[in-house]
Amino acid sequence: MSELVASLISYLDASPTPYHAAAESARILSNAGFVSLEEHERWTLEPGLRAYTTRGGTSLIAFICGEKTPTESGFLAIGAHTDSPNLRIKPSPDVNRYGYRQLGVEAYGGVLLSTWLDRDLSLAGRVNIARGRALPTGLLVDLARPLLRVPNLAIHLNRNVNSDGLVLNAQSHLAPIFGLSSEEPESLRDLLVDELAARGAPARPDDIVSWDLSLYDVQGATVSGASSEFLHSARLDNLASCFAATQALAKAPQPHAATRVIALYDHEEVGSRSAQGAYSPFLRQVLERIAQASDAADAEGFMRAIARSFLISADMAHAIHPNYADRHEPNHAPVLGGGPVLKTNVNQAYATDGESAARFAALCRDVEVPLQHFVVRSDLPCGSTIGPISAAQIGLRTVDIGNPMLSMHSIRELASTADAAMLERVFDAYFG
Repeated sequence: MSELVASLISYLDASPTPYHAAAESARILSNAGFVSLEEHERWTLEPGLRAYTTRGGTSLIAFICGEKTPTESGFLAIGAHTDSPNLRIKPSPDVNRYGYRQLGVEAYGGVLLSTWLDRDLSLAGRVNIARGRALPTGLLVDLARPLLRVPNLAIHLNRNVNSDGLVLNAQSHLAPIFGLSSEEPESLRDLLVDELAARGAPARPDDIVSWDLSLYDVQGATVSGASSEFLHSARLDNLASCFAATQALAKAPQPHAATRVIALYDHEEVGSRSAQGAYSPFLRQVLERIAQASDAADAEGFMRAIARSFLISADMAHAIHPNYADRHEPNHAPVLGGGPVLKTNVNQAYATDGESAARFAALCRDVEVPLQHFVVRSDLPCGSTIGPISAAQIGLRTVDIGNPMLSMHSIRELASTADAAMLERVFDAYFG
């Protein structure tokens, strides 16, 4: 296993939720000399400064200030998203029925529901603690052990499942079991109290005022295949892109004329409409602060900087499925191990146009990385990314790309180890 793939696996395993993904990216950047900036504080920026800021605990923007002002050299940016479809715990989740203790869950994003059955699941996320009149404090938690399971219905009670298909109701069929009923059943709140105490943060059940908790598969990422060519993991969409962007910025050389930026957003899988999603002013505000700090006297400096800027929107792409080849556009069928995928949609589900496509293609050519193309079938709807949102909100020239994968939105996704290395090479050249 290459050092790159080993690092990617560590990143995936350390990031069961967007909170953990943002924290893991911040750790990598801090180790590379980046300093943390708080949005509510005054920023003092200078050429060569390496810094990052977070919003909501789940979105992160990092940058290296260029040797020239953004007005002169613009921004070179990569965007990705930290969230993935999964099952999330409801505010009042505890259910006791038919001798089982269960938790109420809600599907987040376009979950491939059947893949969550019969898996060893755990819980992770953020728990908010409030004592007295003090402001609540958010604490990251990860129970990191098999705790929950959504059991399948036996074929004896669903005889036609293999011929008619499995139909799941998100309300009725997804509540996981995590214990047997007793006279004094332990609630989720009690479980969290025990977890916090074990982590040196003692709390009473009443101190826990809210949570943002996700279920996740405890099986870690791994490689497989006759030549270890495959990567199996949860959340490849889109943590693989977050990792590539974070690594590229962390090792980006200095000095460099342009200001280099990564934006890792939450909530892409549910439309990006949040305080820290791509529809928010988060990225625009950060870029404005950088532009103003470098040339406060130029009232048009930010607009001029945007006109010189470029954004790579990196989100995983659909590889052709050998068992469902008819679901793909025949002349645009990316394969695993074939290099990054340029995504195009004339109805602007992707932000790629001829100009931005040419720029990315030239970048790949310069580092001898093959480029593949994806266009959805003309009779199928097309998914979207943060690309069109960032392009429309800020005016950034944008290209949509991503590494090819199978099993997108499954609890266990599949990609190529070779593609991870090729995308890293392209991003390194972009920031180099």
